[in-house]
Amino acid sequence: MIVSVNSDPNRSEFDMLLSSTISELNIHAKKSSKKIETLLGRNLEPYVRDVMTDLAVGTVFENSIELIGGQKFPDIIAKKYYGIEVKTTTQNHWKTTGNSVFEGTRVDSVERIFMLFAKLASPIEFRCRPYEEVLSEVVVTHSPRYLIDMNLEQGKTIFDKIKTPYDTFRKNENPIRPIVDYYKSKLKPGEELWWMDAENNSKPSNIVIQIWSNLSLKEKQELKNKSMVYFPELFGNRSDKFGRIAIWLVTREAVVCPNVRDLFTAGGKNDYIIGKKVYEKVPRILLNLFDNIPNIVETIMQTSAFELSEYWETKTTEKTKLFDWMDLVTEHSKKIQDAKHLPIKQILTELTLK
Repeated sequence: MIVSVNSDPNRSEFDMLLSSTISELNIHAKKSSKKIETLLGRNLEPYVRDVMTDLAVGTVFENSIELIGGQKFPDIIAKKYYGIEVKTTTQNHWKTTGNSVFEGTRVDSVERIFMLFAKLASPIEFRCRPYEEVLSEVVVTHSPRYLIDMNLEQGKTIFDKIKTPYDTFRKNENPIRPIVDYYKSKLKPGEELWWMDAENNSKPSNIVIQIWSNLSLKEKQELKNKSMVYFPELFGNRSDKFGRIAIWLVTREAVVCPNVRDLFTAGGKNDYIIGKKVYEKVPRILLNLFDNIPNIVETIMQTSAFELSEYWETKTTEKTKLFDWMDLVTEHSKKIQDAKHLPIKQILTELTLK
């Protein structure tokens, strides 16, 4: 994969410096393994800087090796242009969680970055590869981060998967969008990404996970109303129709509900009256819908068509989203045996026009 169209200054000399640095560090690992294995995390960075500084004497990189403090990325820079990101693991493998996808702390002048990885489990070993060649996937801790794999095969990086060169990707104003699109394309039926970018998730996830029973009655009803908007399949008869709601409650709303089905179906059937018209034996799941139409309509109108399209997995617009939602509910409810006698579209239209 081509990662840059720029000509890197003194690239061959820098490659030689990196190669010498890795060789020297591996010699140290054999001669002074007890000392090296104590250099975890940030303790290793000044050690690597010192080795590189000594080896740079007499080269174009003499007096240009700098250790970058704080939370800046990468850890070490040379001639303001090249960067070295230092990672360590105490496990006997070559994988770890890397830096943020967003690279908000990247040193502005640095154009080419290399990953210097120290495996501090016996036998201790150092390796170095171009940064973009070892980023296999995106994983999520408190934010989307790269997964580093120093044994990654050529053509298997996350950038190969999204078909975007690293240098193009990192300069994107919204870099997470192609990542989201890629992982969404790999979802199986009923699965959902548990993280989204700010563009699509206006409400940040709560840091505290709550149990459903501890919510107030108002909070419970608001979540049920959103569920009836976002997941119209719950009005159908699929055996997994509550699956996406359960995932959404945990990942987007930070709420654990032991039995989602009961939120919508508990209570049996009843009659429903609109004006002088009586609709008999209405299933509880539809009674919950009809009783909360004003708030449900408000939720639809306050949710962007883009976000609703994501939930519904079909295109909608600001002008048609209410009618599209009614069509989806109507279509799904046709599959409920106990609701075949009910004119769902007519009832929804009457209630929304009240």
